[in-house]
Amino acid sequence: MTRIFLRISAFCLLPFAALFTTTPACGQAAAAAPTAFTSTHRPLEFGAIAQGGLGVTEDRDSFKFFMLGGQAGKVLTPNVGPGILHGNFEYGIQFFPFWQSYTPRFERRKCTAPGACSAAYEVGGTYTGLSITPILLRWNFTGSGRRKLVPWAQGGGGMIWTNHKYPAVGGPPYNEITNGSAANTSVWNFTPQFGVGLHYFLRPNRSLDFGANAIHISSSSLGDKNPGVNASIQFSLGYTWWK
Repeated sequence: MTRIFLRISAFCLLPFAALFTTTPACGQAAAAAPTAFTSTHRPLEFGAIAQGGLGVTEDRDSFKFFMLGGQAGKVLTPNVGPGILHGNFEYGIQFFPFWQSYTPRFERRKCTAPGACSAAYEVGGTYTGLSITPILLRWNFTGSGRRKLVPWAQGGGGMIWTNHKYPAVGGPPYNEITNGSAANTSVWNFTPQFGVGLHYFLRPNRSLDFGANAIHISSSSLGDKNPGVNASIQFSLGYTWWK
């Protein structure tokens, strides 16, 4: 009876003993890490991304944006840093072969001299182009390394090419100086930006990605005018493969 009692007691205590040890039971594999970020692994990422948003400054609050593309990145450091800052540094790029901006339509005149102006014609509307951000510097806040949710913060810079000079400038009201032949912007614009977001790991090598980015759009005076978009907020949704 004593032997039977000891065996039953030992069996009942096994679940409680497991709480105080990290050694897996006999024949049981250790639990896999919930993310691609470990102390030794510095993964590559490849993903698809959709992004859209709107201008937030007073004269650009009617501007809207939508784009589709992909992203790639490489974690360059192990997980380092204290407390909530514990994480790793990643270098990435983004490319949007489909980029559109939807802007108000208005009329403009092209003037070559005071009193010598063309008939009014429409500008603005939808602009189509492509965008590349070759510099994305991201910090992944990995924490203990056991969480499926990994926040990140990033800064970067890139450029946009559009099929027409972006954004449009001109009247009304019509003014032969500001609406003259020199009143042009550029098909090239630069995009300094800052963003935050998070990875939600479905598996250690798969994640859903959510982001919010503040993006400035400016031609840096490549054109005769540089109205730009001082600030836009753009939200992104992506799916990433980690290797």
